[in-house]
Amino acid sequence: MLSIKNLSKQFGSKKVIDDVSFDVPQGGIAVLLGPSGVGKSTLLRVLNNLETIDKGTIALEGKPLDLSEVTKEHTCGMVFQQFNLFDHMTVLENITLALEKVMGQSKQSAQKIAIELLKRYDLAEKKDAYPSQLSGGQKQRLALARTIALKPKIICFDEPTSALDPLLTTHVANTIQQLASDGYIVLIATHDTALLDKLDCSIYLMDNGKIIETAQSDAFSKNADQFPRIQRFVQGAIE
Repeated sequence: MLSIKNLSKQFGSKKVIDDVSFDVPQGGIAVLLGPSGVGKSTLLRVLNNLETIDKGTIALEGKPLDLSEVTKEHTCGMVFQQFNLFDHMTVLENITLALEKVMGQSKQSAQKIAIELLKRYDLAEKKDAYPSQLSGGQKQRLALARTIALKPKIICFDEPTSALDPLLTTHVANTIQQLASDGYIVLIATHDTALLDKLDCSIYLMDNGKIIETAQSDAFSKNADQFPRIQRFVQGAIE
């Protein structure tokens, strides 16, 4: 269980995250929904020790999560909106670099792990290609494979469908659902409402750094009227 309590983050006079609290069980998916600038991505960056917090607590499996150790212990993994791949390295090298330099794996062991992941994500034939030679969907799968190689407990996706053809949204959703089935805790920051009916997830609608409405995806699908703010956002009426 990931437990976030009363989390706040301020840049200057602007509260980007304002007293946010929610829990995500192991194998659960939390969708942070809302337009740009409401604090979704900042929250993911906090979890990955890319931003500090002003107040609040984060616990994993009942123990306080030391954000300063998150990167070192690879507790969280991040699949960035722009993927952040190493353009001068091959697909294989994008995965083996961290395994060798950070995890201390031998070159042979790192390549074995990387190739298995590339097979899993249908990229084995691209192992000697460079990121510039990949499609958007292939880049995302490579970024995910690189993240999984470090064996995190939490995987964060920042706008996972924004750089992809809409036809690939279902494939992305299936991949995310499988990660949850495999026991990962998954957090998604998105404004893409098409994901909501493709995932078994908790929905947290954010505005001005706050969670303003919450729903389970199945409950929202069956009776959207019970969740008027989420319904308005899905219909394109941003408050």
